[in-house]
Amino acid sequence: MTQEQLAERADLSVDVVRKLEQGRRKTARLSSINALARALDTEPSYLVGQPSTFETSSETANGLPSVLALRQAVSPVDELLGGEPDPEDPPSIQDLQAALRSTERIRREGRMGEIGVLLPQLVRDARAAAHAYTGRDRAAAHSVLTVAYQVAATTLTALGKEDAAFTAMERAMAAIQLSDDPNLETLSASTLAWVFTKQGRLDDAERIALARADQIEPGFRSDPEDLALWGILLLRAATAAARQERHGTVQDLLRRAKGAAHAMGRDLTIYATPFGPTNTGIAEVNFLVEMEKSPEAVRAARAVTNLGALPATWRARFHVDRALAYTDLGKDRMAERALLRAEEDAPEWMRYHSTTRRLIADLRERAPRRDALVLGLADRLGLMK
Repeated sequence: MTQEQLAERADLSVDVVRKLEQGRRKTARLSSINALARALDTEPSYLVGQPSTFETSSETANGLPSVLALRQAVSPVDELLGGEPDPEDPPSIQDLQAALRSTERIRREGRMGEIGVLLPQLVRDARAAAHAYTGRDRAAAHSVLTVAYQVAATTLTALGKEDAAFTAMERAMAAIQLSDDPNLETLSASTLAWVFTKQGRLDDAERIALARADQIEPGFRSDPEDLALWGILLLRAATAAARQERHGTVQDLLRRAKGAAHAMGRDLTIYATPFGPTNTGIAEVNFLVEMEKSPEAVRAARAVTNLGALPATWRARFHVDRALAYTDLGKDRMAERALLRAEEDAPEWMRYHSTTRRLIADLRERAPRRDALVLGLADRLGLMK
């Protein structure tokens, strides 16, 4: 295709396509990236140069993170061949649940390398326990296994392995049927919607999230956890709508989510996913950035308080959104400072986050040659090679 043909098929301006191809522009709205991916029949992760494997560092010296090991844990060949049962005794339910809590904490902090080391063994242990135990212990093991599969799905998606992530979600949905946690089906719908969003399957993402939200819609006197689960689904659907530039739908879903957050009166984190007044505030900033309303995004960001209630990766994403808004307004120095705040919160997460990498590459090209701040950021993200 010519640039003109691609622009027409993606419903974008030729100028945007030309600047992206010639490297004169490193960043693009996620709605534009999804439009280009559809026009080229590929995944958005392929277009943005998303990291496809784990980094190794001193923090993961006790073992090397491995995409292959995670694939093997999610899709073991022994189950296809009817292999022998594990000769070792499975871990206790208490040990499994403790391992899951530890993995969830690491995930909230964005320590991807450690997840790559620990998660394959957690999946294998939980599956062994689910096969070996009976009664309540079997149901509890399936609950751990469900969440482990979902963490595997989000991890694989972050590395651009969306098809493997979908396999993990299929296995999670099967494990739910034998689990003892009634909230896991909602959690799975949220995770699957996120996986579909990253794949560029935006209609499917919105449909999955809203279908489950309709099923669990709470009342005015519902428990905070029920309101949080419902609100999480609304924000997932709003993200998919934002990337389809359906701004009216985004505003309606955000309004409903804010109502749930207001009724809660505080922030909750459920299986590493936060919801409450703070998270709806940073979601609004994200949507305003995506809708190219940068002045409104900057104003909304100033109104967000209590950031400490959110996991480190959510705080980092908020600061990246601030940086995107400042960059759009031509305030590169303020964008760089926002990125430094993000790095303080989740330095390893930033190295895997494709939007951050593209933004810093763009800032580096525009910055004076001796701008130590942006050059330092680029160097720490491995963008100086």
